[in-house]
Amino acid sequence: MDIALYVLAGLLIVGGLIGAVLPTLPGIPMIFGGIWLAAAVDGYRHLGTGWLIGLGILAAFGVLVDFIAASIGAKRVGASQRAMWGATLGTLVGLFFGLPGLILGPFVGALLGEFTSSKSVLRSAHVGLGTWLGLLFGALVKLVISLMMVGLFGFAMLL
Repeated sequence: MDIALYVLAGLLIVGGLIGAVLPTLPGIPMIFGGIWLAAAVDGYRHLGTGWLIGLGILAAFGVLVDFIAASIGAKRVGASQRAMWGATLGTLVGLFFGLPGLILGPFVGALLGEFTSSKSVLRSAHVGLGTWLGLLFGALVKLVISLMMVGLFGFAMLL
């Protein structure tokens, strides 16, 4: 039974790493779930409470960055408050449309929000692009955090 649980933990971690790149999978929560499962099967000998709390904080930060990255990108290009709300709403609505929705949702939301505020198509497109770049930066940060979690897990298991 332990072998099957370790295999499941490994699949969760690998699936989470894939999810760190593909926004359709909840990558960081899957990685954390796989690490926690492996720690539980191991009887928490290598990964105790301190390690799991540290990895949990890292995971929570990664999820937070993932949700607010598009809004941060919009803010960096001087977006209006409506564009910020549009990027956030676009991200939430995009969740229901898979990969295309997650890629286009924040861009379209920020573009529409800025357009209702400034009525300038060029300005709205600029804000939409900044939002999309923020989303891309968020994905990069999410990948780095995911790799850090797996690396720390591997290090703890070797101790």
